[in-house]
Amino acid sequence: MHSFDDFRAIIKADEPLAPHIWFRLGGPAAFLARPRTLDELVGLLRRCHQEQVPVKILSGGSNVLVRDEGVKAMVIHLESPAFSDVTVRDNIVEAGAAVPLTALISQTARSGLAGLEFLTGIPGTVGGAVRGNAGDRQVAIGQLVRKATVIDASDEIQVRDRDDLSFADRASNLDEPVILSAEFELEGSDPEAVVRRMRRIWIVKKENQPYGHQSSGCMFKNPTADVPAGTLIEQAGLKGTRVGGAEVSDRHANFIVAQPGAKADDVLHLIDQIRQRVWQQFGYELELQLQVW
Repeated sequence: MHSFDDFRAIIKADEPLAPHIWFRLGGPAAFLARPRTLDELVGLLRRCHQEQVPVKILSGGSNVLVRDEGVKAMVIHLESPAFSDVTVRDNIVEAGAAVPLTALISQTARSGLAGLEFLTGIPGTVGGAVRGNAGDRQVAIGQLVRKATVIDASDEIQVRDRDDLSFADRASNLDEPVILSAEFELEGSDPEAVVRRMRRIWIVKKENQPYGHQSSGCMFKNPTADVPAGTLIEQAGLKGTRVGGAEVSDRHANFIVAQPGAKADDVLHLIDQIRQRVWQQFGYELELQLQVW
């Protein structure tokens, strides 16, 4: 670690990652860094590239599964207030990548701005949501993004305007090493009306998804707009299927729940089993939303 001596205050070696991941599974990071400022982040990225140390970015941890053997990389955990600012100017909202979606939705609702409430109940942070174009079958966050500020592959800060951005089902072209913030264009609305919509969405999701469990959120992308992955998994008879401590949720088949004693390897074997069964029965090759490290 001598190459990172000047970053010693923000780096821990062989650090467990499970406490930072929704699944609460998986092995340690070779290094876990918590940069406190943008300058520290940029400096650390440059050093990693100079030393040819792989980099992984971790924020909310809701869409990541860490393998049991851990991650041989510099895992950079964006959690500092430097990456958590929210600024509201009329109907334009700028949010740091580390802002939890729940916090962003609540703040915009209080400000009388509508558009983000469809994200109610979706875990994670702004950076992950924008990169993965989070949403439901009708609407996704990419429709509201005006621009994104990123650190590019050359470790330079760049602004990607709307014309430079493209979004697809649970995907975007924001493959930059780091997303720093995103700017959204919302619509003015009565705050109470926005909150009522949020409550309705939350009630529906709470009834149909396994909240309160250690789970990943939705595991697979929908093969098409009209064919939900969860429906295919359920029709394949896989609800309740278990491998070790990993189980297909009996409430929503596109969720895997990690029961006590589960290993990351259990989840991975269950993923393989789901994919194989759905392919055999329906001819669809399911694509993961989950990042596996």
